[in-house]
Amino acid sequence: MNILEKIVARKKEEIAIAKAQISKEALCRSAAFARKPLSFREFLLAPDRTGIIAEFKRRSPSKGLINGTAGVADVTRAYNASGASALSVLTDTDFFGGTAKDLIAAREANDIPVLRKDFMIDPYQVYEARAMGADMILLIAAILNPAEIESLSNLAKELDLNVLLEVHNLEELERSLVGSIDAVGVNNRNLADFSVDIRTSFDLVNHIPNDYLKVSESAISAPETIGELRAAGFQGFLIGENFMKTADPGAAARDFMGQL
Repeated sequence: MNILEKIVARKKEEIAIAKAQISKEALCRSAAFARKPLSFREFLLAPDRTGIIAEFKRRSPSKGLINGTAGVADVTRAYNASGASALSVLTDTDFFGGTAKDLIAAREANDIPVLRKDFMIDPYQVYEARAMGADMILLIAAILNPAEIESLSNLAKELDLNVLLEVHNLEELERSLVGSIDAVGVNNRNLADFSVDIRTSFDLVNHIPNDYLKVSESAISAPETIGELRAAGFQGFLIGENFMKTADPGAAARDFMGQL
């Protein structure tokens, strides 16, 4: 069993526990359901924004602890002030050290879209995301079949959430463009072994229909790479570890985005 399979197995256990504690109906009665989610497209393409989706991530299975001291509100505010188009917040606890409270804190502190970064496999998690105040969810093609992608993305759209579909190769891309998807993200990190290769984005960009926003994810560590990816056709760039691995992620983001 690889790490991705272990994460999904644990996620099924977590969802069963969550359903027993809080009903879907209770989630729908939460205060966040009265709030209209922000448009990812509007912020990603805004001329006064950088196209960067800046991520708050404490740790990962491949790197272990990345940053155990940074505060989510302070860091995400700095990301926003530096020109990030959106925020990505990990809510997986066991493998990435995130919590729902992290996303809630980021939402309360900012006025740009927030992505719930998690391993979404069940409709209940979509309602959870809306209840947390997320504007967007991530659907990972590597752990979902086309019918699941279609069902989860259509539900997200019913709840006014934006949908980012993540793919790692051409096979995943070609079978996964179903349902209500706003953006396609090419993850340059292989989730089976966590190796990274920026060429993955360049190899897949022209296979993504222009109807979708195009996002390159991971392995982006230099401002020059943003220019190359933008020239290739990408409008969005998800960056997490490059900022979070520093002592001051907010300062790292300001420096990076200031060079764009």
